[in-house]
Amino acid sequence: MNTLLGRRTRVLAATTATAGLMLVAACTSSDDGGSGSKTAAGGVELVKAGQLTTCTHLPYPPFQSEIDGKVQGFDVSVIDLVADDLGVKQEILDTPFENFKTGAFLNSGECDLAAAGMTITEERKKNVDFSDPYFDATQAVLVNKDAGVDSLAEIKSGNVKLGAQAQTTGEDYVTKQGFDPVSFESSDAVLNGLRTGQVKAVVIDYPVVQGWLKDKANADAFEVVDNLNTGEQYGFTVKKGNTQLVAAINKAIADARADGTYKKLYEQWIGPYDATAASPSAS
Repeated sequence: MNTLLGRRTRVLAATTATAGLMLVAACTSSDDGGSGSKTAAGGVELVKAGQLTTCTHLPYPPFQSEIDGKVQGFDVSVIDLVADDLGVKQEILDTPFENFKTGAFLNSGECDLAAAGMTITEERKKNVDFSDPYFDATQAVLVNKDAGVDSLAEIKSGNVKLGAQAQTTGEDYVTKQGFDPVSFESSDAVLNGLRTGQVKAVVIDYPVVQGWLKDKANADAFEVVDNLNTGEQYGFTVKKGNTQLVAAINKAIADARADGTYKKLYEQWIGPYDATAASPSAS
């Protein structure tokens, strides 16, 4: 299993992709980032003055990944809209994915929110508060073309080695279907496992697979044989009870849908726009 770059906690400043992004020096001290109030527009209390601190888990393209030293992606761009409304800049803190289930970095005051392509679930709602859903997701079954299988059922019946990303709903889904998947720490590790033959098939969010298949080498070697509609929707999370920040995130999402910004960002990062991705209610 590859060692995840994100295990080394880092802070990265992010602005919208169109404006460009830049790395900044980082620390995890408890200072407030300088003088000034920690209260932003709309009465939103921030963990550090002048910035909206976002926990994420790199890499997870097309939602967030480091490209040429810059953190970019759909989630980054959407949260930049929230930061703009609050009159602050977004800073990104790369953290282990398992903390998103518990809300650990939110509760400890290290982050204001988490943006990590995270599915809204009742279990996770026990520990964090979710924004309105901002993306509908399905799980793709991607296989090596020489695996000789055409579905998840055939993977199971043929005892084909299956992989998934750890701590994700994709891993949960196949485990409930009776699989014992090889667990990888990041999406990059999942793809590497497929490339190196550690597994012959993987289950992971379809938008991630879409990004992989833009690479001709991947498209020549792998194919999608199943698309599992699990009714998943992504949401951003905040510390339980932080109603002001939830309201600010929801407003930014709603405004982006209304003025066409959401569609523009979707086409930039995901692909051809699917109107169902703007569904206003969680499934």
